[in-house]
Amino acid sequence: MAVPRSRILELMKVIHPPLSPHAPGTSCSIFNTTFNPQRLRLGNKILRQRLRGPAVAAYYPPRIGTIKDLRQAYRGKGEFGGWEVRDEDEDYRLEKIRVAKMRGKGAPKKKRSAAESKRLTKRRPGGNK
Repeated sequence: MAVPRSRILELMKVIHPPLSPHAPGTSCSIFNTTFNPQRLRLGNKILRQRLRGPAVAAYYPPRIGTIKDLRQAYRGKGEFGGWEVRDEDEDYRLEKIRVAKMRGKGAPKKKRSAAESKRLTKRRPGGNK
């Protein structure tokens, strides 16, 4: 089984460094770190760390941002003592939609199935010619 020439040369560089006792990249290849002779801020230290997002998200209780979320959270628990909780923003949105439909500016009707639209668009006998 033959070893590729490039691998042999790479190992020879690590074992027998050229003139300098601290050959560039030697420690990086040994310790599996990134070779960075210009000392640029690459962010490798941060990228190797474990993600903190799930731990932080689990620390805080879930946020209830809307009336809908509040209703879902307390559904069937009687927390509101029989009071009806109204979402004024949702009521306003529904009222705007209703007024727009009355003026003919609402969303178009959904597309019908092929069979149903054929039945409705069929020409009547004796119609306009």
